[in-house]
Amino acid sequence: MSKTTAVDVRVDYVSRVEGHGNILVTAQGDQVKEVKFEVTEPPRFFEGMLRGRPFEQAPLITSRICGICSNGHVLASIAAMESALGITASEQTSLLRRLLLHGETIQSHVLHAYFLVAPDFFGVGSVVPLVQSHPEVVKRALRLKKLGNDVCDVVGGRAVHQIAAVVGGFTHLPTPDELLSLRQRLVDAAPDLQATVELFAGLAMPDFDRPTEYLSLKSAAGYAYFGDLILSSSGDITPVRHYREKVKERVVEHSSAKHCRSDKDTFMVGALARVNNGFQYLSDGAKDVAVGLGFEPPVTNPYMNTIAQLIETVHCVDDAVAIIDALIARSLIPEPPAVEAREGHGVGAVEVPRGTLYHEYSIDREGRITDANLIIPTGQNLANLESDMWALAPVVIPKGADAAQLAMEMLVRAYDPCISCSTHVIYLPVKGEE
Repeated sequence: MSKTTAVDVRVDYVSRVEGHGNILVTAQGDQVKEVKFEVTEPPRFFEGMLRGRPFEQAPLITSRICGICSNGHVLASIAAMESALGITASEQTSLLRRLLLHGETIQSHVLHAYFLVAPDFFGVGSVVPLVQSHPEVVKRALRLKKLGNDVCDVVGGRAVHQIAAVVGGFTHLPTPDELLSLRQRLVDAAPDLQATVELFAGLAMPDFDRPTEYLSLKSAAGYAYFGDLILSSSGDITPVRHYREKVKERVVEHSSAKHCRSDKDTFMVGALARVNNGFQYLSDGAKDVAVGLGFEPPVTNPYMNTIAQLIETVHCVDDAVAIIDALIARSLIPEPPAVEAREGHGVGAVEVPRGTLYHEYSIDREGRITDANLIIPTGQNLANLESDMWALAPVVIPKGADAAQLAMEMLVRAYDPCISCSTHVIYLPVKGEE
């Protein structure tokens, strides 16, 4: 390519992602001039909606932020409220919440891998042509996704926007027969999971590496989807209640979603971060899958986030079986939530499919919400995505505009962004904060 050749990559509304985001890359010869990922969604004011509401309504309202991670928002909201109210969940409740989150993670990861990422490798624009050319692949994806949805349905009362998990516990419990039926289906999913691994093992992920900081929750219980500590791949640990010291938001001109940096630089959250940070705590089956997929941490190729999701899917299935065994062995007993309102402040964090989700609330003596702050995983990833795009651009620009565009779109999709969810009311920092 000539040193004077101008290359412009402009994608309005990247396809196969949730929400609206644009890619802008401008280069003159081998010099990259501009790189932006523009989020064009209007801000959503969930924090404002929550103010003045009774604390019990927060999980129900925030679940509507997302139709994919709705249960994760419920659980993060509950964790924050229980922190504010001084409530400790029972072992039974903790197991059911973990099982609920596993169901959501399974269905979300399968959706991303099969329906959003795979079409790029088959040279098609969507999953629709694959219904004709690869019907068994699509049927397999639908079976696995339905399995995850049904886990949520049995535990939460609905596949989306669940109704059973509340502050203090559960209002409804699955029956032993329902749990045993789910257990058998999870075990029977092994061939579909193996076929999924074999499919993606035959797909060559783009060769690109950029070391960054990876953040995820840390728990003494093992592989962490819940926890009170934030673990950095650099080794430092931050209490969740001090998350604002580690996750620093700022407004940027070209995006209606804020960008985030840590106390170091940009960072990544999500499956790749969790598997890198917690590999030793994965189930044996998930570790075997990692070996088969060539995943040896630390992995610093963001395209491998999809592979990390497949590893996590196997872990979630394995752990879901173990949770059901524990619930059956102990016999489920009704634990009606008994919660009294009081003044308080709490922070809750949950690892949802796309990364660490933070909910923070203050409530008054009557139990009404006086302040709220929510930081979504995609919002945390946007600055790091742009850093990746800056590093990727000089590599792909010489290949021409079409190749550069595809590489950039695939990079965005690899992050599995939930763009609409990332647009939130601007948080006004207290004195002394960035």
